[in-house]
Amino acid sequence: MRLDQDLNRILKTICHDDPSFKGVQAGKIDSRLEEIRQHVERNDVEGFLLSTMALLSLPANGHTRLIPNRSISVLPLRFVAIGTVFRLTAAPPQYREYLGGRLVTVNGVGIDALEDAARPYLAGTRQRQRAIGGIIFVWPNALIRLGAGPKNDGFEYELEVETGENVRIRVDEDASVPAACLYPQNEHGRPGASQNINAIAETEDWPGNGFSIRLPSFFDPDGDTLPKSIRRVVDQVSARQGCTLLIDVRGNTGGDFLETMPLITEIATNWQGGRCAMLVDKFTFSAAIVFVAILKHRLGDRLTLIGEEMGDGLRFFAEGGLIDLPQCGALVRYSTALHDWENGVADRTTPRDIAEQLVPVGQLKIDLHHVASCDEMRSQRGFYLKIFDGLRE
Repeated sequence: MRLDQDLNRILKTICHDDPSFKGVQAGKIDSRLEEIRQHVERNDVEGFLLSTMALLSLPANGHTRLIPNRSISVLPLRFVAIGTVFRLTAAPPQYREYLGGRLVTVNGVGIDALEDAARPYLAGTRQRQRAIGGIIFVWPNALIRLGAGPKNDGFEYELEVETGENVRIRVDEDASVPAACLYPQNEHGRPGASQNINAIAETEDWPGNGFSIRLPSFFDPDGDTLPKSIRRVVDQVSARQGCTLLIDVRGNTGGDFLETMPLITEIATNWQGGRCAMLVDKFTFSAAIVFVAILKHRLGDRLTLIGEEMGDGLRFFAEGGLIDLPQCGALVRYSTALHDWENGVADRTTPRDIAEQLVPVGQLKIDLHHVASCDEMRSQRGFYLKIFDGLRE
């Protein structure tokens, strides 16, 4: 295995061409590269992955990062950041009674200390780090590096369960499973690893309440599904003048926001309803943030933001693409363009079609803070009815 081939790909595309690195001190980059080269010499794949994660986290840009999910194995537990805590949302049958439990310690090391130790390896804002950080706490080599290595060839997790008591579960390292089974590349924050994004848009009438639009992704699998889905939703909104709209972009990690502009225009220009609410969370990212920002700019106080701070601010580097690292099996996401929706200003890296849509949004503030529980995420229908009830008050 020639890890130097993977490193050369990273150096060529990331450190030379990614504009988010322009503000990083050369000494910091050199220090991280020296550590990576040591792992290359030893052919230490997981050390290489972790050190590269640390390198790519330097710009604090959530789009620029190494994605190890398809190249590593993890313990068979899924932890998702719900609010500011990590909760167990999937586990082997013998531990499923503890689903929903709050992670307290791993091998006796407190979660606060583990989160602090993990930050240098995770890209983006604090919210973005929480969104992608769950995998760190079940990745054996990462836990060793964070100071929570195995004891007697196993890992002990302390959880606070619904009754308020603390329980301990033990998982042997040889029980590891492919990470992608539990942690999807585009982490959406749902209790399970899978999320239905085939429809792109899911809509429903709620008699006496309003009309809901769930937009789980703006990634287009075939180049035609997203625009068709958006046109369908535009027609549905047009036929429901006067009703309350509930738009759910929780877990939407982005894609092509330009294809969603017809829906933004329909709501902002033609829709005559009284209330429009948008559900967002830390897993709302990239193009989904742009969708929220433009609609908020155009609707103003008519749009109510419900949830928690999203996965990035309004000024970030994006576009770019993915690099396949064939030797280690990981992916690297890189950036090529500035998005400045805070000030509405383009620079030489901003593509023209995006620059034409830029508006100065300033800051996006959450109007009603609410973090859905595991039960609310599993029972979406009940959660929507709860939101509709709140909108009538």
